Amino acid sequence: MITLGSAHVSIAGILAAILIAGGVGSTLYWMLNTPQSYVQKIAKKAETELAEMVGSLIVAFSPEIDSSHMVALAVKLARGEKSELLALYIIEVPYTLPPDAAMPAEERIALDALGAAETIAGKNNVAIRTETIKARSTKQAVLDVAKREKANLIMLGSFREGKYSGAPLSRIIEEIAADAKCDVLIGVEGKHGTLLLTEDSVQSTAQTA
Repeated sequence: MITLGSAHVSIAGILAAILIAGGVGSTLYWMLNTPQSYVQKIAKKAETELAEMVGSLIVAFSPEIDSSHMVALAVKLARGEKSELLALYIIEVPYTLPPDAAMPAEERIALDALGAAETIAGKNNVAIRTETIKARSTKQAVLDVAKREKANLIMLGSFREGKYSGAPLSRIIEEIAADAKCDVLIGVEGKHGTLLLTEDSVQSTAQTA
C-alpha cells in the first residue's frame, strides 16, 4: 500500500490501470494500422506488377494474327498507365521472293490494319507508333522488335487453324508465346464480351441489343 497524503493507492490498482491503458493503446494502434489481408496483398502486388508490365506495349499483326480486336484493350492500358504503344504488322516474305520484294496486296492490308489502330488510338488521345516489317519469319520478327523496344507486353489476337471453335490457335501465336522474353497476352473475342471493344462499338452494340 502506498500512502499519498490522504489518498491510498494500491499497487494492484496501479498495475491494473497500466494494463488497461496498454490494452487500449494496442487496440487503437491495431485499428489504425490494420494488417493487410491476403487479398489486399495480392491486389497491391498485382497493381505494382501491372504498372511495371505495361511500360511498353506491342500489338502484333500478320496474315495469321488478327489483332484488330486487341487494339481497344491496348489503348485502354496505354491510356491508364501512360505507356508507349506500338502497332506492328509483319509481312512474311516467302523464300521464293527477294527479302524486300514488293507485295502490294499484303502491304495494303497492313496499311488498313495499322490505320485502324491509329484511328482508335487517336479517338482516345493515346499516342501510337506504327511499323510494317517484311521478314522471312513472323515469329522472329515480332521477337526481334520486342527486344529492340524492350517491350513489357506483346498483345496478340487469335487466329484458329480450323474453322470450328475448338481448333487450336495458330502455330505462330504459340511459338511467340513460348519464346518471348516478356509477357504475352492472347485475346479471343467472346460472343457477348465488351472488354475488347472500343467505346463506340460498345455503344453501337447496346443500341442494337
